[in-house]
Amino acid sequence: MRPGALLIATAGIELATGLGLVLMPSLVTDLLIGEKSLAPATIVVGRVAGCALIAIGAICWLARKLDGTSRRTDVFAGLLIYNVAVPAVLGHAAVGYGLRGIALWPAVAVHTALAVWCLGCLKPPVRNRV
Repeated sequence: MRPGALLIATAGIELATGLGLVLMPSLVTDLLIGEKSLAPATIVVGRVAGCALIAIGAICWLARKLDGTSRRTDVFAGLLIYNVAVPAVLGHAAVGYGLRGIALWPAVAVHTALAVWCLGCLKPPVRNRV
């Protein structure tokens, strides 16, 4: 068993599928389940799912060379990708499609705040000098 190879394969598959869902959700949905015509809400949900797959792919890619130990920075980097992409997709849903769910803008705010938090976790700690 080669865990590194598994992570590389998973990264490639998830990144490709995620990018496809974000950029061409109708095509990917047609290829996967044979549905060509999608409602705007379905496109948005597909794009959010694509963002999650991209984040999973990024985490796998970043962790591919680890020797059995985990690095939290890899997880934070993947979470950052997700928490930057989701507000962009949801904002586009509101502006581009005119969707107006009651939780849409709060979700944008929450994911934006989580992205800022992830950035803070990725910064190296400041060491106090005595």
